[in-house]
Amino acid sequence: MDTAKSTKKSIKEKNAKKKGWPIVVYLWMIGLAFLAYVIARIVLDTSPHPYHWISGLAGGVIGIVVGWIWYWKLGDI
Repeated sequence: MDTAKSTKKSIKEKNAKKKGWPIVVYLWMIGLAFLAYVIARIVLDTSPHPYHWISGLAGGVIGIVVGWIWYWKLGDI
């Protein structure tokens, strides 16, 4: 019985824990969604209310893309 092999974790087991998104993606997503909502709230004040939420959603989607690009180029924070 080889106990050394049973206590060592393989590379696959270490990478299995990292299945979630990096924190930098969440920060960009939340930040750009909030910023887009606030700017739309100011600029589109006379427009119907759903435009503000759509702008926030679009900002969040753009934030996801920017966050992943940031993560691929510079790594996590």
